[in-house]
Amino acid sequence: MAKIVVALGGNALGQSPKEQLELVKNTAKSLVGLITKGHEIVISHGNGPQVGSINLGLNYAAEHDQGPAFPFAECGAMSQAYIGYQLQESLQNELHVLGIDKQVVTLVTQVEVDPDDKAFSHPTKPIGLFYDKETAERIEKEKHYSFIEDAGRGYRRVVPSPQPKSIVELESIKTLIENGTLVIAAGGGGVPVIREQHDSFKGVDAVIDKDKTSALLGADINCDQLIILTAIDYVYVNYNTDNQKALKTVTPEELEAYIKEDQFAKGSMLPKIESAISFIKNNPKGSVLITSLDQLDNALEGKIGTLIKK
Repeated sequence: MAKIVVALGGNALGQSPKEQLELVKNTAKSLVGLITKGHEIVISHGNGPQVGSINLGLNYAAEHDQGPAFPFAECGAMSQAYIGYQLQESLQNELHVLGIDKQVVTLVTQVEVDPDDKAFSHPTKPIGLFYDKETAERIEKEKHYSFIEDAGRGYRRVVPSPQPKSIVELESIKTLIENGTLVIAAGGGGVPVIREQHDSFKGVDAVIDKDKTSALLGADINCDQLIILTAIDYVYVNYNTDNQKALKTVTPEELEAYIKEDQFAKGSMLPKIESAISFIKNNPKGSVLITSLDQLDNALEGKIGTLIKK
């Protein structure tokens, strides 16, 4: 039996509530399949599209005197609850169908970051909807947001993405796992918080990369494998070119060489690769599997996906 952290990409969960719900139901079947094979899993997820949409909607309401403005940290917590609830319900239903008696819990998670992290002055994390260049430039002027072109898919707003230092609720996560609970935690990389006087915490306006927090969580609970589920079947070099090449089995050292060649897009594939390298450095016997959500079963059989190991 292996202990596995499964990190679901926010983009892989769709761009609308209806699309997300259908994808989550299908995802639950694959995740419960891991449980029926005897594996112990912990689930994390991204929230890029979702937290951006929540923030956009609440800001629109506030601008039109239809409600108060909400800090970005609170929007992150809302997205954890929203996505976590859908995952939790779908997993509970699938477990019930199979006659498996197992509790499922979503834990709104805080993650400590360094207030002096350089990321706060250099936003890189894409969130929210995709826009064409003209629309992005208009919003940039109106709201003073920062935008980048995101891996050939359009333009998205970017926010600071500081490095995760520690998971505030780690001991609670460990206790739940030890009691046999299926845990959904660190959604969206966790709500970023900074430590203040008397060890109190305060939320900050940022989004921690969920794969980096997932790698930290995996190391902290000594898991055997980190599975990063995204929108593509493989990690590629020369992505979106005539020379595109899928990586099937690769070492951390080979990936570091590709990073020096600028093979991976910042705010997209690069943090996944950095997270994989970090996880294996902290757990040399572990491995990382990167593939698409709908190919999870085939990837677990070694038929598809990128496997990273020593």
